[in-house]
Amino acid sequence: MRAITIPAISTISLIFGSALLSLAILSFISARALDNETYQQHSSPPPSLFPKPLVPAQWKPAIFITQYANLTIDPVEELRVLQSVPAEWDVGRPDIWEAENADWFYGCSEPSQNFPSGPTLEPNGFLYIEASGGLNQQRTGITDAVVVAKLLNATLVVPELDHKSYWKDKSNFSDIFDVDWFISSVAKDVKVIKEPPEEILSKTTFGVRVPRKAKPIYYLSKILPTLKKREVIRLTRFDYRLSNKLKKDWQKLRCRTNYKALRFTKAIQDIGQTLVDRMRKQSGGRFIALHLRYEPDMLAFSGCYYGGGDKERVELGALRRRWKTLHHHNPERARRNGKCPLTPKEVGLMLRALGYGNDTYLYVASGEVYNGNVSLAPLKALFPNFVTKETLTKKKELKPFRKFSSRMAAIDYIVCSQSNVFVTNNNGNMARILAGERRYNGHKRTIRPNVKKLNHVFPTFETSPWEEFAALVRKHQKGFMGDPNEVKVGRGEFHEHPLVCICARPGAPGSLDSWTHQENLQGIPGKLDEGENVEDDTLDTLEEVESEGNNKEEDDDLPEMIEIDQLDENSGVEKTDGGELQTITLDDLNGDGTYDNTKE
Repeated sequence: MRAITIPAISTISLIFGSALLSLAILSFISARALDNETYQQHSSPPPSLFPKPLVPAQWKPAIFITQYANLTIDPVEELRVLQSVPAEWDVGRPDIWEAENADWFYGCSEPSQNFPSGPTLEPNGFLYIEASGGLNQQRTGITDAVVVAKLLNATLVVPELDHKSYWKDKSNFSDIFDVDWFISSVAKDVKVIKEPPEEILSKTTFGVRVPRKAKPIYYLSKILPTLKKREVIRLTRFDYRLSNKLKKDWQKLRCRTNYKALRFTKAIQDIGQTLVDRMRKQSGGRFIALHLRYEPDMLAFSGCYYGGGDKERVELGALRRRWKTLHHHNPERARRNGKCPLTPKEVGLMLRALGYGNDTYLYVASGEVYNGNVSLAPLKALFPNFVTKETLTKKKELKPFRKFSSRMAAIDYIVCSQSNVFVTNNNGNMARILAGERRYNGHKRTIRPNVKKLNHVFPTFETSPWEEFAALVRKHQKGFMGDPNEVKVGRGEFHEHPLVCICARPGAPGSLDSWTHQENLQGIPGKLDEGENVEDDTLDTLEEVESEGNNKEEDDDLPEMIEIDQLDENSGVEKTDGGELQTITLDDLNGDGTYDNTKE
């Protein structure tokens, strides 16, 4: 019996063992398949929603595919496709270089006879301003500081600049702007001093945080009593703290300050003008300046996705967490709503479709572009005459400015201001300030992408005939080309559209020809037939875009970012360069402007 029993037990064990082994293998395979499916769902967005990353032609695709797992195309082949775009597509159009009817309009910012002239002999006190953010955000704060000082009948101390923001620039006002020119230029409206008297320096200074876009009545009812009581007050983090809508003469004071009083130092002016002269010489007289704004901070803030896989999510996600006020982001919704800056490839396609040939000189104003040459390769393929301030200068020429982001931005500002065409890639501070200045100084051609509409056009680039693709781009750019009368007076953000500071000569036309009628759209199959009205309900105008969200463009800029070393570990009191500053809100003040510290 024992000889018969043992083989039976062995057979049963073998059967069960084989079954268990088979189950284990199946479980392992199933788990790997599920994990892989889950990972792909998590890391790979729908390809139709996001642009494809590209690389320079000399890079090996295999290396790039290793770096970006989401890449599903041959980047070298895609660059060849871009280089096949017609080299001279309708470059004879005169209106691509000059705004239409621009000669009929000019900047006018002189006050009316009813506007109070000059500072009074008995001011109500001294006003300190801390202008926050980067160069152009600070510029808006300085401009509004002059208006607020006039409103409060206060003596303005030369504004202090933010040293703690993302850019970590230690420059002072006099390092960037001609301080003596500033003081003399605004002297007819406001008294500005470099340093307050000794008796004022000895007083305790309270810092007050004013709400964003506060109305003049707020300053008169809340700030003025405190100023009269204490003789000195400091307005902290002063950016966009004054309403976008003021009476005409007060808006003109903004224009006089921004466009006339804020002049860069001679050193910055000289290097900036040198770059302009070199661009004109190389290009034969005219060039485009592009404010690309494709740096990591802007991409992180936008909450958009650009095809870089987990590497991009980790890098931009870590940067995004540094801003404490950002809400949870939805990349798909941001792209649908036109909140995502165009990729360098998309900017290049838009410009070529508008009629700028591949021999056009393109000056790119930008900080460190995210993914560097990988991101820039498509734009360079479309515009081989690709120039930056670094390629246009010798190292020793930029050396005095290189460590200071605001001074480097000021150099770009000068070149962009004097370019024949200026292209913005976002609606941030520099884009708005420059667009407004160029309108004030003769409506020089200024292009802002209609991102919301163009996002539907770019995916058709490789499948549509070039003529149809270009026609659609032009159609959607109607009203976004920097021509006069794109926005009605009273609409749009003031720094971008200073319309009360722009006057029209007698007989000025009220409508545009080329971009309104879009003659190049006629005769294209599936588009407009002859005589058909182009102004249908599918076209966004700049005014419609500006009015979306109740004109909250200011909120699209980089929000407040607090560094750990900015706070006192024990008290939580914010630090300034001069020591501690007790920051209070207006709710902490008594009705007479006094502050009761016994509440603490």
